[in-house]
Amino acid sequence: MAIKLMGKKRGMTQRFDEAGNLIVCTVIEVEPNVVTQLKTKEKDGYNAVQLGFEKIEANDPRTVKRRTSKPLQGHYAKAGVEPRRFSGEFRIEDSAEFSLGQELKVDLFKEAGYLDVIGVSKGKGYQGVMKLHNFGGGPAAHGSGFHRHAGSTGMRSTPGRCLPGGKRASHMGVDRVTVENLKIVLVDEENNLILVQGQVPGAYDSLLFLREARKKRSAK
Repeated sequence: MAIKLMGKKRGMTQRFDEAGNLIVCTVIEVEPNVVTQLKTKEKDGYNAVQLGFEKIEANDPRTVKRRTSKPLQGHYAKAGVEPRRFSGEFRIEDSAEFSLGQELKVDLFKEAGYLDVIGVSKGKGYQGVMKLHNFGGGPAAHGSGFHRHAGSTGMRSTPGRCLPGGKRASHMGVDRVTVENLKIVLVDEENNLILVQGQVPGAYDSLLFLREARKKRSAK
């Protein structure tokens, strides 16, 4: 499996291609991910690399240590790296090519061409069936009393209950979403930025996982 990097969604922008066409882009900041643990098949049963992302910063440097639990403090100290706010583990074919404390930067995707971006969608609270499931609703005339309702979900005497799994009003959003085959527009190694064409899930400053696209490759 390909390595993933963690980044943060910083907003939207636009660029023009060589033909003058406007391209809507998402700006993702990928601070260098640091290797905090290596797992091998001999010791752990599988090959994986654990990465830490986003250094913990505070106005008072003395409080940085308190922002990490004691078990994690020991975990990062064993790897010889500063504590990070986020941690992720990704399976790979061979962990021998990585080392503790190694930094993986945005240039990892310089030749990728396309990315798959994974994030958590925006939460929209408790929503009705029209917004959540695209129901058409009932007559909008005065006095109809049936505008945006789901309608009857009951059953007859057999089986005498509502079957589970039907489309009903419920919580919307906060789902893990993968957007595939997003074209890489720009890789800014100096500022640790990567621009992809289109939109990605999540609010601004939300955590994202980036990997080279599995279904679409660069034309190189």
